[in-house]
This record gives sequence, structure tokens and C-alpha cells, in this order.
Amino acid sequence: MRPETFAEELERAWEERRPIEPLSDRGLKGIEAAYRVQEAWNALRLGKGDRVVGRKIGLTSKAVQEQLGVDQPDFGNLWESRFFGVGERVEVEARLFLQPRVEGELAFLIGRRLEGPGVTPQEVLAATEAVAFAIEIVDSRIRDWRIRIEDTIADNASYGGFVVGPWEKALLEEDLSALGLVLYKNGEPVAQGAGAACLGHPARAVAWLTNTLAAFGVALEPGDIVMSGAWAPVQPAGPGDLFTLVGTGGRALSLRFA
Repeated sequence: MRPETFAEELERAWEERRPIEPLSDRGLKGIEAAYRVQEAWNALRLGKGDRVVGRKIGLTSKAVQEQLGVDQPDFGNLWESRFFGVGERVEVEARLFLQPRVEGELAFLIGRRLEGPGVTPQEVLAATEAVAFAIEIVDSRIRDWRIRIEDTIADNASYGGFVVGPWEKALLEEDLSALGLVLYKNGEPVAQGAGAACLGHPARAVAWLTNTLAAFGVALEPGDIVMSGAWAPVQPAGPGDLFTLVGTGGRALSLRFA
């Protein structure tokens, strides 16, 4: 099946909140083919007036890889229509999503152009303007999350939306791999992790992204936001749920599903 055909299915699922059957069961085979579908869907979104504000890295945590049955990272686009802003308390409409899950991670604000291949974690840190704790909503257009790597890649790395806490330049002076976070759901701790869970260091994940994007002729540009990947298993979300991320130093970020 043509990439554009799968992309149109994903777009309808996104707009109508109706899940579709796994693409990997219907002829989508291989990572390269899956990224062609992702590119075709991105083109549809841009054609409808959406905008790419950065990139997301998925499946960087071994715990998340095991949870979803895949064995390598992937990436997708951060679309402006689902960027819920920068702040400490944010509310989103649960009806926007199909089968959302929530994860905590670190976001990077790129300050200087980064172009692979060969970019190192140290170069990533030098080119980063600021970082912030962030909450990502992952969502799947694939029924019951029955995904293989091809499905999640085609599905824009299971993008749902995201919110970023206050940007901090000072955090770049700390060892990001040693930072920790605890995710609470309705007041109860449900997940915890450290930066080291993200490919050993969050900047290593961003370096991986930069070098992988080079094969597509894409660089990270000043102002881009990069969601570097989850530090702990994702948590299911539904109407009324309140998630609070508490990071090193007592930094807190809350997301409520209305």
C-alpha cells in the first residue's frame, strides 16, 4: 500500500478519534517504509496549517521498550496543535485523545544549529539554550496499542501532545543523567526514573536524533524543542486524571485531563 494511503488513514484516526488496525498487519514492513508513512502524514498535517515545533524521541528507556515490545529508539514530529505550552499547571481536554498514556522526561531547547552525522552529547549540550522537565502524552491511532516498531514510527512515534515546565539554563550545569523524577497520578506515585534511563544520558538521545535526522537531510534548528525520551514506564490516562511530575530540586509540573 502507498505511504500516502496509510497516512490518510492515520489522519482520519487523528481527526475522528477512531482507532485503526495495525499497519504492520496490512503490508507495512521495515523501518524505512514506516518513516515514509510518517513523512507523508506530516505533509498532510502541514497542509492543514499545523507546524513542526521540534522533534520527539521515543523508546529510549529499556523499560518502555520492554513495555511496548520494541528494541530501538524512534523519532517523530512535535506538532504545534498539540503543544500545550510552558507552565507549571496545565489542563487538556481528554476528548482530544484516543488511548492516551503519560510519561515524564526532559525537554531541550535548541539554541544553535545541530547537524549530523557525528554529533556528540557534548556538542548537544553546548548547542542547547535551556532544558526543562516535561510531560509527554503518548497516544496511538493503532487499536489497543497493538504496535510493532513500524506502527509507532508511521504513527508519528505515537505522538499525542506535550507540556513543558519552566525552561532553565542552570540545569545544564548539572549532570543530567543523575537527575531524577517521580510521576504521581491522582496523588499516588506511579513511576520514577533517572536521566540515565534515557540511553544513559538525555543528551546522548538528542545526539542520536541529530545523527539519525542527517540521513533525512534534516538538522535541529534554533528554537526547536526536543523531547528526549521517557525515564520510566508510561502510565494510562483518562478523564479527570491529574498527573504531577516532581523532579530533582522539587521542580513540579502538573497536567490534568478534563
